[in-house]
Amino acid sequence: MNNEIKQIVQLAISEDVGRGDLTSALLENKMIEAEIICKENAVICGKEFVNLCFNLIDPKIQIKWNIEDGSSVSSGQILCSIRGFAKTIVTAERVSLNFLQILSSTSTKTSELVQLIRGTNAKLLDTRKTIPGLRRAQKHAVKCGGGVNHRMGLYDCIMLKENHILAIGSLEVLVRNAVSMFPDMPIIVEVESLDELRTALSIKDITRILCDNFSLKDLKEAVKLSRGIYPIEASGGINETNIMDHAETGVDFISIGSITKNVKSIDLSLRFVS
Repeated sequence: MNNEIKQIVQLAISEDVGRGDLTSALLENKMIEAEIICKENAVICGKEFVNLCFNLIDPKIQIKWNIEDGSSVSSGQILCSIRGFAKTIVTAERVSLNFLQILSSTSTKTSELVQLIRGTNAKLLDTRKTIPGLRRAQKHAVKCGGGVNHRMGLYDCIMLKENHILAIGSLEVLVRNAVSMFPDMPIIVEVESLDELRTALSIKDITRILCDNFSLKDLKEAVKLSRGIYPIEASGGINETNIMDHAETGVDFISIGSITKNVKSIDLSLRFVS
């Protein structure tokens, strides 16, 4: 992911710095030390982005981390120490914190939901509902929070939904075509009713069945019907208030788009210490 990260960070720096940081130009070229502090409880993710932000602005900046990606931290905890020129540190400050607060938001939310379903067999999955340009980074953040990655994109998994089936007219034909054209790719079929589930269960070569917006009652029945045939994934309208109810139905996976889509940034600050 290094080259991809570099491209993303360079774009972020370009849109922020533009022709030059006018405010930092007013400062003396003084060597200082600074700290990044987390101002709330969180699971941190984004070290590589922070390192690259500072190093692309000024390769002489030195960063010493006190944590690793995936570390749980408390409010007030110092995440890292930074040494370099005041001018370049303040230039890189905002862009680096933007990446760190967004990715830590995803890892923190993921961790909270994973803890809620601890003790069940269900695993928490992410989705493709990610911030453009940050998919791999957010999916890394999901893993830092204890979640599991769903497909990365349209290229590494076949997922057959209602519109795909309507376009061809037959789920069985779609699955047969998928196996013929892409024999090594996993095949996930989305269903919206128990009748659709029964149809999917009668077809060979499916990897997993996704039950979308099922009631808890129907989800329990889906688990019962599919036992020993295919794993079941639940999605649609699942959040921290009802995730345990869904996990207790016996599903194998729960996918939630909000962990990457509804980002509430973690509160961080960078301050000079000398």
